[in-house]
Amino acid sequence: MENKLTVSVSPHLHKNESVSKIMWLVGLSLLPSGIAGVLIFGTSALRVILLGIVSALFTEGILQILTKRKITIFDGSAFLTGLLLAYNLPAHVPFWIPIVGSGFAIAIGKQVFGGLGQNIFNPALVGRAFLMASWPRYIATFTTPLSYDAMTSATQDAVTSATPLALLKEGKILEHVSYLDLFLGRRGGCIGEVCIIALLIGAAFLLLRGYISWHIPGTYVLTVAVFTYIFAGENGLFTGDGIFHILSGGLILGAFFMATDYVSSPLTQKGQILFGIGCGLLTAIIRIWGGYPEGVSYAILMMNAATPIIDRFTKRRIYGK
Repeated sequence: MENKLTVSVSPHLHKNESVSKIMWLVGLSLLPSGIAGVLIFGTSALRVILLGIVSALFTEGILQILTKRKITIFDGSAFLTGLLLAYNLPAHVPFWIPIVGSGFAIAIGKQVFGGLGQNIFNPALVGRAFLMASWPRYIATFTTPLSYDAMTSATQDAVTSATPLALLKEGKILEHVSYLDLFLGRRGGCIGEVCIIALLIGAAFLLLRGYISWHIPGTYVLTVAVFTYIFAGENGLFTGDGIFHILSGGLILGAFFMATDYVSSPLTQKGQILFGIGCGLLTAIIRIWGGYPEGVSYAILMMNAATPIIDRFTKRRIYGK
């Protein structure tokens, strides 16, 4: 009798998902934040976003042509890198900043390791760290949000302002900054980080689709809130404002959209929890005692470097051993 049992190479179970589909849907989840950034800061924000995306796509295509590798600019990964790099920039940086930043992110943060799936650091954060180290004056100079009247005026000039975290770092009182202002994005900051409600809409989409889990963003945000509540107060221990630190800076953008990067974050749930706690501790330490008012980018990059050892000590035990 003919044996009808067919044995094939794994995987044996398949889902209707692909890397390209996930990348483009993550980009879609970031659309509300981009729209909010343009409404808050004006058309200069749109210019930065477009330049960042085009530079990332161009750099990836050129490098793959030069190295005679498969062209993958349509898989969404380069688009997402350029988008996230732009979201981590102020709205009124010179035009060449997003071009150089996205180019560096793709070339050094991604392609030098071999391309998608082989990079050990989040490429967008590599680009931002390079820009911050090279041209800090441009990266740390923010503009005030446009007023509702100014949103309809193309002649509105940019007015520089410090972010709430920078003001807190300088010891200034923030009585005029409310939680609602922080939640809606009525503050200085980077294009994609200021409107918390827009970011949470995108994060909810990713969570419901199962593209990310709560383990990294949940532990990351909770750790920052608890640590800053204990140590960041002006009147001693347990007098800090954890909610302020959640709503300020790039914590929500970093926790849900960059720390959860599949390639540079741990594989197991236990490892992801450790990763999130580590990101939270480093972010809070930099904010409270470090030289920068914000620490999200550097915290995630440092924990990216720790991902291999986290995976090693949290890997699941093989059945029977």
